[in-house]
Amino acid sequence: MTARARYGIDAPPVLFGLTSAVVFLLAATIVTAALAGWAAIWPALIGLYFAASASLYLHTTTRGKFAVWREVLDGLSLRGDERALDLGCGRGAVLIAVARRLPAGHATGVDLWRSVDQSGNSPAVTEANATAEGVRVSLDTGDMTSLPYPDESFDLVVSSMAIHNIHPAAGRLTAIDEALRVLRPGGRLVIADISATKAYAAHLDSVGISATVRPLGWRMWWGGPWLPTALVTAVRP
Repeated sequence: MTARARYGIDAPPVLFGLTSAVVFLLAATIVTAALAGWAAIWPALIGLYFAASASLYLHTTTRGKFAVWREVLDGLSLRGDERALDLGCGRGAVLIAVARRLPAGHATGVDLWRSVDQSGNSPAVTEANATAEGVRVSLDTGDMTSLPYPDESFDLVVSSMAIHNIHPAAGRLTAIDEALRVLRPGGRLVIADISATKAYAAHLDSVGISATVRPLGWRMWWGGPWLPTALVTAVRP
Protein backbone atom coordinates (compact mmCIF):
# COMPACT_ATOMS: atom_id res chain seq x y z
CA MET A 1 0.00 0.00 0.00
CA THR A 2 1.35 3.41 -0.99
CA ALA A 3 1.93 5.76 1.94
CA ARG A 4 -0.25 8.87 2.09
CA ALA A 5 1.17 12.35 2.34
CA ARG A 6 0.66 13.89 5.78
CA TYR A 7 1.01 17.63 6.18
CA GLY A 8 0.55 18.15 9.91
CA ILE A 9 -0.87 21.18 11.69
CA ASP A 10 0.30 24.77 11.37
CA ALA A 11 1.46 26.32 14.66
CA PRO A 12 0.21 23.40 16.81
CA PRO A 13 0.57 25.37 20.11
CA VAL A 14 -2.21 27.69 18.89
CA LEU A 15 -4.63 24.84 18.23
CA PHE A 16 -3.67 23.26 21.55
CA GLY A 17 -4.47 26.54 23.31
CA LEU A 18 -7.88 26.81 21.65
CA THR A 19 -8.87 23.22 22.46
CA SER A 20 -7.58 23.57 26.02
CA ALA A 21 -9.82 26.61 26.45
CA VAL A 22 -12.80 24.56 25.23
CA VAL A 23 -12.10 21.78 27.74
CA PHE A 24 -11.63 24.27 30.59
CA LEU A 25 -14.85 26.12 29.77
CA LEU A 26 -16.80 22.89 29.45
CA ALA A 27 -15.66 21.95 32.95
CA ALA A 28 -16.50 25.46 34.18
CA THR A 29 -19.98 25.18 32.66
CA ILE A 30 -20.64 21.89 34.45
CA VAL A 31 -19.42 23.19 37.81
CA THR A 32 -21.29 26.49 37.46
CA ALA A 33 -24.50 24.70 36.49
CA ALA A 34 -24.26 22.59 39.63
CA LEU A 35 -23.56 25.58 41.89
CA ALA A 36 -25.35 28.52 40.29
CA GLY A 37 -27.81 27.21 37.72
CA TRP A 38 -28.44 29.65 34.87
CA ALA A 39 -25.12 31.43 35.44
CA ALA A 40 -23.58 28.50 33.54
CA ILE A 41 -24.75 30.10 30.31
CA TRP A 42 -21.76 32.45 30.32
CA PRO A 43 -18.93 29.86 30.34
CA ALA A 44 -21.06 27.79 27.93
CA LEU A 45 -21.30 30.65 25.42
CA ILE A 46 -17.61 31.45 25.69
CA GLY A 47 -16.85 27.76 25.27
CA LEU A 48 -18.93 27.66 22.09
CA TYR A 49 -16.96 30.63 20.79
CA PHE A 50 -13.64 28.85 21.38
CA ALA A 51 -15.02 25.62 19.92
CA ALA A 52 -16.02 27.44 16.74
CA SER A 53 -12.62 29.12 16.58
CA ALA A 54 -10.78 25.80 17.02
CA SER A 55 -12.95 24.16 14.34
CA LEU A 56 -12.26 26.96 11.86
CA TYR A 57 -8.53 26.83 12.63
CA LEU A 58 -8.49 23.06 12.05
CA HIS A 59 -10.36 23.46 8.77
CA THR A 60 -7.93 26.11 7.56
CA THR A 61 -4.83 24.08 8.35
CA THR A 62 -6.13 20.78 6.95
CA ARG A 63 -8.36 21.84 4.04
CA GLY A 64 -8.78 25.56 3.47
CA LYS A 65 -5.18 26.47 2.72
CA PHE A 66 -4.89 23.66 0.17
CA ALA A 67 -7.95 24.85 -1.76
CA VAL A 68 -6.81 28.49 -1.68
CA TRP A 69 -3.27 27.74 -2.81
CA ARG A 70 -4.60 25.52 -5.62
CA GLU A 71 -6.50 28.52 -6.94
CA VAL A 72 -3.55 30.89 -6.45
CA LEU A 73 -1.16 28.61 -8.34
CA ASP A 74 -3.66 27.93 -11.12
CA GLY A 75 -3.98 31.70 -11.51
CA LEU A 76 -0.25 32.03 -12.19
CA SER A 77 -0.60 30.10 -15.48
CA LEU A 78 2.89 28.63 -15.13
CA ARG A 79 4.62 27.41 -18.29
CA GLY A 80 5.84 24.29 -16.50
CA ASP A 81 9.59 24.77 -16.98
CA GLU A 82 10.18 27.26 -14.17
CA ARG A 83 12.57 26.90 -11.27
CA ALA A 84 10.67 27.66 -8.07
CA LEU A 85 11.59 28.22 -4.43
CA ASP A 86 9.31 27.83 -1.40
CA LEU A 87 10.46 29.85 1.62
CA GLY A 88 9.63 28.05 4.87
CA CYS A 89 8.27 25.03 3.00
CA GLY A 90 7.48 22.95 6.09
CA ARG A 91 6.04 19.55 5.25
CA GLY A 92 5.57 20.57 1.64
CA ALA A 93 1.91 21.51 1.15
CA VAL A 94 2.68 24.42 -1.20
CA LEU A 95 6.03 23.11 -2.40
CA ILE A 96 4.48 19.90 -3.70
CA ALA A 97 1.55 21.77 -5.27
CA VAL A 98 4.08 23.90 -7.15
CA ALA A 99 6.14 20.88 -8.17
CA ARG A 100 3.07 19.23 -9.74
CA ARG A 101 2.82 22.20 -12.08
CA LEU A 102 6.46 22.04 -13.20
CA PRO A 103 6.86 18.87 -15.31
CA ALA A 104 9.86 20.39 -17.08
CA GLY A 105 11.01 22.58 -14.19
CA HIS A 106 11.99 22.06 -10.57
CA ALA A 107 10.83 23.11 -7.10
CA THR A 108 13.12 23.66 -4.12
CA GLY A 109 12.08 24.10 -0.50
CA VAL A 110 14.07 25.73 2.28
CA ASP A 111 13.24 25.65 5.99
CA LEU A 112 14.70 25.64 9.48
CA TRP A 113 12.43 22.65 10.24
CA ARG A 114 10.99 23.89 13.55
CA SER A 115 8.12 21.81 14.91
CA VAL A 116 6.68 24.83 16.73
CA ASP A 117 5.83 26.26 13.29
CA GLN A 118 4.40 23.00 11.95
CA SER A 119 3.87 19.70 13.73
CA GLY A 120 6.42 16.99 12.92
CA ASN A 121 8.37 19.33 10.66
CA SER A 122 11.45 17.65 9.16
CA PRO A 123 13.09 17.21 5.74
CA ALA A 124 12.53 13.45 5.96
CA VAL A 125 8.77 13.95 6.33
CA THR A 126 8.69 16.44 3.46
CA GLU A 127 10.65 14.10 1.23
CA ALA A 128 8.27 11.26 2.11
CA ASN A 129 5.30 13.48 1.24
CA ALA A 130 6.82 14.37 -2.13
CA THR A 131 7.38 10.68 -2.86
CA ALA A 132 3.81 9.85 -1.86
CA GLU A 133 2.53 12.60 -4.17
CA GLY A 134 4.75 11.43 -7.04
CA VAL A 135 6.84 14.56 -7.46
CA ARG A 136 10.54 15.36 -7.20
CA VAL A 137 11.74 18.27 -5.08
CA SER A 138 14.98 19.51 -3.53
CA LEU A 139 15.17 20.39 0.16
CA ASP A 140 17.65 22.61 1.95
CA THR A 141 18.15 23.73 5.52
CA GLY A 142 18.52 27.47 5.53
CA ASP A 143 17.48 30.83 6.95
CA MET A 144 15.12 32.98 4.87
CA THR A 145 17.17 36.04 5.82
CA SER A 146 20.32 34.55 4.29
CA LEU A 147 19.36 32.17 1.50
CA PRO A 148 21.98 29.67 0.31
CA TYR A 149 21.40 30.36 -3.39
CA PRO A 150 23.12 32.52 -6.02
CA ASP A 151 21.54 35.68 -7.36
CA GLU A 152 18.79 35.25 -9.96
CA SER A 153 18.37 31.50 -9.41
CA PHE A 154 14.57 31.20 -9.58
CA ASP A 155 11.62 32.19 -11.76
CA LEU A 156 9.14 31.94 -8.89
CA VAL A 157 9.43 32.40 -5.13
CA VAL A 158 6.48 31.48 -2.93
CA SER A 159 5.94 31.46 0.81
CA SER A 160 2.98 30.44 2.94
CA MET A 161 2.56 31.39 6.59
CA ALA A 162 6.30 31.52 7.22
CA ILE A 163 7.81 35.00 7.05
CA HIS A 164 5.80 36.27 10.05
CA ASN A 165 7.76 33.80 12.21
CA ILE A 166 10.94 35.86 11.73
CA HIS A 167 11.85 38.13 14.65
CA PRO A 168 12.55 41.01 14.95
CA ALA A 169 10.32 42.59 12.33
CA ALA A 170 13.29 43.98 10.39
CA GLY A 171 14.27 40.41 9.62
CA ARG A 172 11.03 39.92 7.68
CA LEU A 173 11.98 42.70 5.30
CA THR A 174 15.43 41.15 4.95
CA ALA A 175 13.69 37.93 3.89
CA ILE A 176 11.80 39.93 1.24
CA ASP A 177 15.11 41.35 0.01
CA GLU A 178 16.59 37.85 -0.15
CA ALA A 179 13.59 36.61 -2.13
CA LEU A 180 14.12 39.43 -4.62
CA ARG A 181 17.84 38.70 -4.82
CA VAL A 182 17.33 35.09 -5.87
CA LEU A 183 14.55 35.97 -8.35
CA ARG A 184 15.41 36.39 -11.99
CA PRO A 185 14.22 39.52 -13.83
CA GLY A 186 10.59 38.90 -14.66
CA GLY A 187 10.33 36.40 -11.82
CA ARG A 188 7.28 36.39 -9.58
CA LEU A 189 7.00 36.68 -5.81
CA VAL A 190 3.89 35.24 -4.14
CA ILE A 191 3.56 35.45 -0.34
CA ALA A 192 0.62 34.42 1.84
CA ASP A 193 0.84 35.57 5.44
CA ILE A 194 -1.26 36.63 8.42
CA SER A 195 0.51 39.80 9.45
CA ALA A 196 2.75 42.51 8.04
CA THR A 197 1.62 41.87 4.46
CA LYS A 198 1.05 45.60 3.99
CA ALA A 199 4.57 46.17 5.30
CA TYR A 200 5.91 43.66 2.76
CA ALA A 201 4.10 45.48 -0.05
CA ALA A 202 5.29 48.89 1.17
CA HIS A 203 8.86 47.60 1.30
CA LEU A 204 8.60 46.28 -2.24
CA ASP A 205 7.19 49.61 -3.41
CA SER A 206 10.10 51.40 -1.68
CA VAL A 207 12.59 49.53 -3.86
CA GLY A 208 10.67 50.28 -7.04
CA ILE A 209 8.64 47.07 -7.33
CA SER A 210 4.88 47.39 -7.60
CA ALA A 211 3.10 44.97 -5.26
CA THR A 212 -0.53 44.06 -4.70
CA VAL A 213 -2.21 42.79 -1.52
CA ARG A 214 -5.53 40.97 -1.44
CA PRO A 215 -7.40 38.99 1.22
CA LEU A 216 -7.68 35.23 0.74
CA GLY A 217 -11.05 34.82 2.39
CA TRP A 218 -12.59 32.73 5.15
CA ARG A 219 -10.89 29.50 4.09
CA MET A 220 -7.65 30.97 5.41
CA TRP A 221 -8.98 32.54 8.60
CA TRP A 222 -6.88 31.22 11.49
CA GLY A 223 -9.64 30.86 14.04
CA GLY A 224 -11.78 33.76 12.85
CA PRO A 225 -11.90 36.98 10.79
CA TRP A 226 -9.59 38.70 13.29
CA LEU A 227 -6.67 36.62 11.97
CA PRO A 228 -7.05 36.50 8.17
CA THR A 229 -4.49 35.66 5.51
CA ALA A 230 -3.58 38.05 2.72
CA LEU A 231 -1.65 37.47 -0.49
CA VAL A 232 1.20 39.71 -1.66
CA THR A 233 2.25 39.42 -5.28
CA ALA A 234 4.96 41.21 -7.23
CA VAL A 235 7.12 40.83 -10.32
CA ARG A 236 10.82 41.65 -10.28
CA PRO A 237 11.60 44.10 -13.11
